[in-house]
Amino acid sequence: MSEKTPIDELHIDDSFIPCFRGKKTICLVDGEHYPPVTKATLEVLTKNGADIVALVFLGGTEKIKDPVKELMPEKEESEYTIYSCQGKKELPNLVKRSLIEERPDIVVDLSDEPVVDYEDRFEMASVILKYHASYIGSDFIFLSPQEKKVLSKPSLSIIGTGKRVGKTGVSVSIARTMKEDGYEPVIVCMGRGGPPEPVVVEAKKDRVNADFLLKIAESGKHAASDYLEDALLAEVPTVGCRRCGGGMAGNPFTSNVVLGAESAEKLPQDFVIMEGSGSTVPPVKTDTRIVIIGAKQPLDHILKYFGPYRIKTSDLVIVTMCEEPLATKEKIKKIEKGIVEIAPEIDYLLTIFRPKPLHDISSKKVFVATTAPDPILPKIKTHLEEDSNCEVVGITNNLSDRIELEKDLKDIEDAEVLLTEIKAASIDVAGMYARKKGLELTFMHNETVIVGGNVDDLEKAVLPLCKRAVEKRR
Repeated sequence: MSEKTPIDELHIDDSFIPCFRGKKTICLVDGEHYPPVTKATLEVLTKNGADIVALVFLGGTEKIKDPVKELMPEKEESEYTIYSCQGKKELPNLVKRSLIEERPDIVVDLSDEPVVDYEDRFEMASVILKYHASYIGSDFIFLSPQEKKVLSKPSLSIIGTGKRVGKTGVSVSIARTMKEDGYEPVIVCMGRGGPPEPVVVEAKKDRVNADFLLKIAESGKHAASDYLEDALLAEVPTVGCRRCGGGMAGNPFTSNVVLGAESAEKLPQDFVIMEGSGSTVPPVKTDTRIVIIGAKQPLDHILKYFGPYRIKTSDLVIVTMCEEPLATKEKIKKIEKGIVEIAPEIDYLLTIFRPKPLHDISSKKVFVATTAPDPILPKIKTHLEEDSNCEVVGITNNLSDRIELEKDLKDIEDAEVLLTEIKAASIDVAGMYARKKGLELTFMHNETVIVGGNVDDLEKAVLPLCKRAVEKRR
């Protein structure tokens, strides 16, 4: 491309133009592009409405010697700050510095390989989204997750790095801990099976129990939604919401969670817990945040991609399932090291889950239904028999597979009690079967047990966050 190529001959994908029109913009540039090419593209951005406030030079020396001299516009009135990188290790901190000082709305990436690769871009994206800017490249857009300012009460959000990491079990443990310290929390839940309009459930007033859930299932509604599980197991008011889709950084595609938060505002409780769904984050701003990580997840899903974003934007990390054979000691050490490298000052807990029946099942023959992975089933059996003084005569982990669950239930012999988590098909399949066969139906909570970390107690980790949220509101 000649230096004299008119900028009118350069084309930008029309779909991007509304993204940066009238927005404060930082551009990521490199030295692998001939400076006149980069400058012409910057002019095109400006012509189409972008307010470029800074460039971040990511490196590369093939076609450039002095980025400040060669990339600065000729007109003095259109000059901007140029942040220059001295090496790849400096990239995240340099991008962070530019975001703090310039406070842009969007970051436009005009760089390319070999200066940056996929891992670099995800690392930069985690920093960019943390500071509430959107990240736009030649064929991608990462939008900063929504955080609607709805709540006036002290608040805490509980998010996860994926599905089946035990987020609901931890939420119940946290709500119970808060109650013991005098807080009155309400939990706003979001799920893929939630109601079309936010539904408020008050555990004691609505008499949430097995019959209550079975009636919901008989009406054709999802009776194992997280808000019902939280209400029954934590005995706190809950608001059930729904969401569809989940972005890489955690945005739902559609949801009624904001309406759910507004419903929580009208309730008499003094504290709001916003509970995420899978890796999707509630689109409501809260005072503090806890992220739940499953130690059995692939290491890259925790420490790369948008795992660092979730850790960077949280005040406490709780790692679940920290036991063999779900995760080796070596892997757990790598997770610990990674957390500290991503967020050096953050508190974190290493935990395992152990089943805690809601009712006395001592001296009874019990069939257990769970979503726990195969390797952990013997530990569940042993713990229940030792801690609850019962006899486990059978166990299935097919709550998420209705067809296989029905097959497993047909093999029940001699059981007096069906003990189940409140998940997936636990009510409309397992619960209905228990009623049909005259079995006692009871539920269990996956209790959070601390086994390591830099804090030795759930109360010590959570209550300071609650107090911090109260102080913010004052």
